[in-house]
Amino acid sequence: MRGECSVQEEVTSIIAHMAKSHCEMARVLEAKRQSIFNIAHIVTALPNETIQFEGTEAIATNSIDLTKSVSAYLSSLADLADAIGDHLEMVIKEMSDQEEE
Repeated sequence: MRGECSVQEEVTSIIAHMAKSHCEMARVLEAKRQSIFNIAHIVTALPNETIQFEGTEAIATNSIDLTKSVSAYLSSLADLADAIGDHLEMVIKEMSDQEEE
């Protein structure tokens, strides 16, 4: 009985650490989302008239940077979803193993 409690305490501790890790990942992703949202808002606020920047190359570079930021954010969301799925799979497996015992 004592060994089972120890295992359950260990599993509970691991789940608590994973939950904290997920909260931190979500916080980082929220910060990235807010940053990208602000950049997108700036882009939509630009006037439709032709503005003379440093040339089309600078505009293309800025567009590429914005696209990279959005892609990085979406990739981070996918990584978070994968991590949550992997951790949930481990927790479910551990819980089903304990139920069998």
